[in-house]
Amino acid sequence: MGGATAAIGRAREDFAKGEYRWVADAMSQVVFAEPDNMAARELGADALEQMGYQSESATWRNAYLFGARELRGGMSVPAVATRATTDIVRGLNLDLFFDFLGVRLNGTKAQGKTIVLNWEFCDTAQRYTLTLQNCALTYLADRHAESADATVTLDRATLNRVILHELALPEAVAAGLVRIAGDGTKIAELFALLDDFTIAFEVVEPLRTSRAS
Repeated sequence: MGGATAAIGRAREDFAKGEYRWVADAMSQVVFAEPDNMAARELGADALEQMGYQSESATWRNAYLFGARELRGGMSVPAVATRATTDIVRGLNLDLFFDFLGVRLNGTKAQGKTIVLNWEFCDTAQRYTLTLQNCALTYLADRHAESADATVTLDRATLNRVILHELALPEAVAAGLVRIAGDGTKIAELFALLDDFTIAFEVVEPLRTSRAS
């Protein structure tokens, strides 16, 4: 199209004709090529706003208007990684809880690692086997592995506190809240492979280098 300046000039003409979807797409290309091009960002935001105002679907309207906001003000990323809220974690049943841990697993860091842990919950009489293998974390309910690296005995409330970083695992062991039979270092090794995620990410602009790593 002859460069960013020419593309923006053509897009301004199309914006005046009401071709908002085309303008938003064209300005997206310019923003990805030149993330700091404020003329492209402002025009793209104007187009997204118009699409939002004309959208009957609340889902689409919110997406368009959020994209416009990001183009104008950038993405505000929390300085500290955000974890799931305490109410959410405490409200999960154990199946969903172990699914939650599986989502947080950093597959790259888990490359080549195999860990098998038995879990016994003294307050609910439930038993689980948690297995890390092939960069995936899976579980089996009502099972115990004979060749597990360790067996962890605790109540659910203590597990919540450890996962939410309200109580360190060594402190829980020292206080008698957690009993470990076997290689306790495997538990710490597994927890070290779990990521925390921020609640914000770029929607309409390219990922920043510092966040793409």
